Amino acid sequence: MFRKSSRKREEPELDITSFMSLMIVLVPVLLMMMVFSHISILELKLPSGSGGASEQTEEVKRLELLVEEDALSLFYPQGVLLKTLPKKQGQHDYATLVQALKEVKFLLNEKGIEKKDINLLIAPDINYQTIVSVMDSVRSYQAVVAASVVDAELFPDISLSDAPVFTEAQ
Repeated sequence: MFRKSSRKREEPELDITSFMSLMIVLVPVLLMMMVFSHISILELKLPSGSGGASEQTEEVKRLELLVEEDALSLFYPQGVLLKTLPKKQGQHDYATLVQALKEVKFLLNEKGIEKKDINLLIAPDINYQTIVSVMDSVRSYQAVVAASVVDAELFPDISLSDAPVFTEAQ
């Protein structure tokens, strides 16, 4: 008749040493090759089309920067030209722009006016990279404080709007 085998089945051993060796080599290599991305967010405020109740009672003086293809023009208050910065060697002069904004900030602080906002008037033919570079320039500048370089604040509250269209009077 049938005989039962008395042999016991042995469970096979799981050998993971080769897998562990692969992971020990692969993980550091993947970490070294990984590109860390940095996402920065620009916070914008749109200029209001109609003034609120507080704006109607007192005149609001805005600092404006007109960004055109051939020059940057700084206005304070609206419509009063402070400085025009033409292009130098085919590029906008951001260093002179930062210096002019530092002077404006200093003069406003001397008069007791705390101003943190600026309105950028963008011409229609300006490319995106120029807009971002101008925004970076008006937001802050590099300053040395106690032997270390820090970002000093200029005008961090940035509003964007279209540049006014000038037509020749006939």
